Amino acid sequence: MKESAMKKKVLVTGVSGYLGQHVTAELLNQGYEVVGTVRSISKSEISKEAIAAVAPVDHLSFATADLLADTGWQEAMFGCEYVLHLASPFILAEPKNENDLIEPAVDGTKRVLNAAKIAGVKRVVLTSSTVSMTSGKASGKYGPDAWSEVASDIGAYAKSKTLAERAAWEILAGSKTELSAINPGFILGPSLGSPADGQSIRMISDLVAGKIPMIPDIAMGMVDVRDVAKLHVAALTANGAAGNRFIAASADPISMSDIAQILREAGYKKVPSRKAPNFAIKVMSLFDREAKGMVPQLGKKVAYDNRTTYDVLKWQPTEFKKTLLEMAASVSR
Repeated sequence: MKESAMKKKVLVTGVSGYLGQHVTAELLNQGYEVVGTVRSISKSEISKEAIAAVAPVDHLSFATADLLADTGWQEAMFGCEYVLHLASPFILAEPKNENDLIEPAVDGTKRVLNAAKIAGVKRVVLTSSTVSMTSGKASGKYGPDAWSEVASDIGAYAKSKTLAERAAWEILAGSKTELSAINPGFILGPSLGSPADGQSIRMISDLVAGKIPMIPDIAMGMVDVRDVAKLHVAALTANGAAGNRFIAASADPISMSDIAQILREAGYKKVPSRKAPNFAIKVMSLFDREAKGMVPQLGKKVAYDNRTTYDVLKWQPTEFKKTLLEMAASVSR
């Protein structure tokens, strides 16, 4: 347990989610006191049980607060020195109305950060995404200064993350409350909760179960969920973290074909080897919202300059094959 973390209180939004549970476990293991927000207190016991499998939960409590409501945030932040704002909807399928994703992400971020500013929180660490950096841009290499083109057809999720992060930087500009952003790529790794919890969990689960017939031509920067958790906690106190964005993704993109090959070689025989033609996915996108969500990524190859994450947050990435196979094992139980 870190002596410096003793008795320091952290608010975690989205505590019941895939990443939220890992972040909370990391905080507790490092000696922080954690208050996790949930929309309904009935969800708290399930999350507490999942976290208890890997961390002590004596200093874990819960508060009710909703991203779509103003009430509860000030009370939840009472006595908190730090805020980790993770909560934001994530689905691959393109919604019928983009505001179903954008409004909770943007308005929720505004509520949380305004409350943090009023409460005098020392530092907020925001979970953003690499999709807020490179969506709408051509293949190439990008660093922490890149921003996505929201005027382009980049999809509701990418737009929600870009607009939410933009709002966060605007709200805390010139404030005594500091801000850091963690921008993960596609997050993989074992879940602490339900195997069905989380978009990436469902994707790998469907792959190993043979429910995905062909592999799309998609490649992304990827990262272990446990690494993302450690980076969030490191950003709370690291010198040089305030005012910066940190890319948490492999420098080079990893393709879905690479994922499929690793899984097949590990004995997951139902994983397909056939590649889906791009035109077929584009045709499917006319009537399938999940296919529509893939279209902006088809054939795109984006690399990342993640040196700042190594230098400031002392990142030591988990080997990707280890991440993937431990995730596959967890969803196959």
